[in-house]
Amino acid sequence: MADWLFWPVALGVLGGVIGSFLATIVIRWPQGRSVLKGRSHCDGCDAVLGPRDLIPLVSAALARGRCRRCDARIDPLHWQIELAALGIGVIAGLVVPGPEALAGSVFGWLLLTLAALDVTDFWLPDPLTLALALGGLVAGVAGVEPSLADRLIGGAAGFASLWLIGFAYKRLRGREGLGGGDPKLLGAIGLWLGWRMLPAVLLLAALTGLAFVMVGMVRGRAAKLDDRMPFGALLAIAAYPAWLFLLGWAG
Repeated sequence: MADWLFWPVALGVLGGVIGSFLATIVIRWPQGRSVLKGRSHCDGCDAVLGPRDLIPLVSAALARGRCRRCDARIDPLHWQIELAALGIGVIAGLVVPGPEALAGSVFGWLLLTLAALDVTDFWLPDPLTLALALGGLVAGVAGVEPSLADRLIGGAAGFASLWLIGFAYKRLRGREGLGGGDPKLLGAIGLWLGWRMLPAVLLLAALTGLAFVMVGMVRGRAAKLDDRMPFGALLAIAAYPAWLFLLGWAG
């Protein structure tokens, strides 16, 4: 199979499988439930799921989003994250067929998990952010562009810039304006993208957030219940296209 076809297919299939595990993390971890222990089971009737129930995307489609035994609704986060993880792998494989696409996929899958947790629970777990940061360092040591020096500067600049903004906001307004996980996340992103891409990531994240607010206002759904916005998720959404740009440019 030609490289241009092998990598999108292989990473897409791998993404679907990994997405199933990532969805379990996003759903169970905030609830304090074990991710690694115990077999997969229905949250409605507690029935253990068999192989036919665990095929990414296919099982949910055939069962129409419900448990075959008790007809309980399956959390749509399962198929949504599986589909997103599949798409991340396919896109990376199309942009740069080769080992670099695997690095880009790992970057995207970690960002997807962090974004989903930030959207659902306003939570950016330090262990996941650390895994993202270490992945960036490993990719740099392996010789994936950008250079390791650029990555290290990007990590320091990413963390420092948002930390200073959060610090200044709290001094001026007397309350928190930025989550403690956001500077860490941008620092980890900087370890993947290098320092040159950080302004573009911040700009795209801000524009994406503004777009969501404007759409909400048009629909009459302006944030009335909570004035918070998952900025970490916006950073993650902005960072993956930036990485794809780097992949294509370096290739």
